Amino acid sequence: MWALKFLLAVLNSPIAIRDPDFPQSSRAERAVAQIYWRDGSELFLIRNIYLWESAVEICRRSLLNDFDKRKKMERGKLSNTVKASVLSVAITLALLGGYGFIHRDGIGVQSVHAAAAPALTAPAAEPAKIAGVLLPDFASIVARHGAAVVNVSVSGNVRTALARIPGAPGMDPNDPLSELFKRFQMPSPHGGVPSRGQGSGFIVSSDGVILTNAHVVANAEEVTVKLTDRREFKAKVIGVDKLSDVAVLKIDAKNLPAVTIGEPSRSRVGEWVVAIGAPFGFENSVTAGIISAKSRSLPDEGYVPFLQTDVAINPGNSGGPLFNLNGEVIGINSQIYSQSGGYQGLSFAIPIDVAMKVERQLVSNGKVSRGRLGVLIQPVNQQLAESFNLDKATGALVGSVEKGSPADKAGIEPGDVILKFQGTDITTSAELPPLVADVAPGTKAELQVWRDGKPKTLSVNLGEMKIADAGNKTAPITKGKLGLSARPLTPDEQRQAEVSGGLVIENVNDGPAARAGLKPGDIILSVNGEKINSVDKLREIVDKKGKRIALQVLRDDQKRFVPIDLG
Repeated sequence: MWALKFLLAVLNSPIAIRDPDFPQSSRAERAVAQIYWRDGSELFLIRNIYLWESAVEICRRSLLNDFDKRKKMERGKLSNTVKASVLSVAITLALLGGYGFIHRDGIGVQSVHAAAAPALTAPAAEPAKIAGVLLPDFASIVARHGAAVVNVSVSGNVRTALARIPGAPGMDPNDPLSELFKRFQMPSPHGGVPSRGQGSGFIVSSDGVILTNAHVVANAEEVTVKLTDRREFKAKVIGVDKLSDVAVLKIDAKNLPAVTIGEPSRSRVGEWVVAIGAPFGFENSVTAGIISAKSRSLPDEGYVPFLQTDVAINPGNSGGPLFNLNGEVIGINSQIYSQSGGYQGLSFAIPIDVAMKVERQLVSNGKVSRGRLGVLIQPVNQQLAESFNLDKATGALVGSVEKGSPADKAGIEPGDVILKFQGTDITTSAELPPLVADVAPGTKAELQVWRDGKPKTLSVNLGEMKIADAGNKTAPITKGKLGLSARPLTPDEQRQAEVSGGLVIENVNDGPAARAGLKPGDIILSVNGEKINSVDKLREIVDKKGKRIALQVLRDDQKRFVPIDLG
């Protein structure tokens, strides 16, 4: 920018060439003075002052030669040749200035307005203090803490309705496929489909305690941890908490490098962060970015206030650490928002303080206990705030209260707006669930609610959250009716099958289902046109119906109705 100002000042200056003494008070020097007085600020040029002085000397000589050649021209008129010469010198200065600006020691620049314009009589301004902006030293973070990051490999059998193989147990022994099944030991739907996976983790204790994501080790029969020195250990899964997506592993090793735990609450949006993991199996890969937002609430993940970043996270990074520039872990990389399955600029990490609370409970108790209110809440927008006579849109609006729950016993009502919990302001509804869950069951907590246009304080004895794990358990249906066992499809299975809800049949005994030809792996979508999403719903409908029902079943990507005689 200074070079452009310099060029304009030289070409537009009213100072004319009057006599041969012009080089003693060159146009270039006066231009510098003119820029200084017009801007009222320092002119920052290249660090090497001699480059500037040489350029000024070139300018003088060029102007003097041109003056000698054009001395018969009318005084006070600057020739086009002079302008061209000055333009050439100005461009040269711009290039030299740009070069000096880039190739400098650190980020600071040299203020040379006094040296460049010695004829100035005005008092010199104080040198401007330019803050040096240094790039983060990612290499040092990796060198100091990279050895504490591990690769996690898992293997096991996964039950799935979509990986069905002909010849399931119970098939006719005379079926030709039965012999093939036995000879080649093909896996059956009952045993599941072999699966392997990879993720990341990091050592939090020198005696071999490791944190990773729960979804990395879910359903794993064998977990292997590989260190950066290429040593491998079989890991024991100490505990898994699906609600926070945190898992704790333990390997038999001593004196291991461990990470330093930081404080996510002190991190600011816009700060640099670094991730280390194994994206797509490429171990110990390093990526960097900034914190984009804090306390993000994701669908079905309401108990974790995620850190949002733009760090490149891909499959295999899950469970790896998120470092700040002090080399402290502030999060566990857990999820990405993507329409392609790969990184698209939105990554989410579990705050490390949340993860460490889970770790302590899993190590000491083998499970995680969380407080519970028993309310259904929703955000408060501007329209709702005006309706409830609130000054601003804040708090968590109670939509419904579970009968007999701690909230019900405390007198919380639908329409209450919870403004504070244990003295902490509730700005958005997403802030309440983590706060409640973080308090031990049985604790007496104090809430402030907004009711009838004024605040009201209530006390509640928190209950304990119960987590149903329906994804891995089967529930038998009354054998006298259908004679089968089934379970709900997992979200992944629903996506693969392109269905919403449904039950997958896991076992068929002698009875109406077997006689109708139902098989393990079939997906029950509806009964007599009524959609099925739970085992209890199926049992309820079957018990109410008469002697015959029609099941809509998905098999081999084809939907069909199967009539069943209940007898």
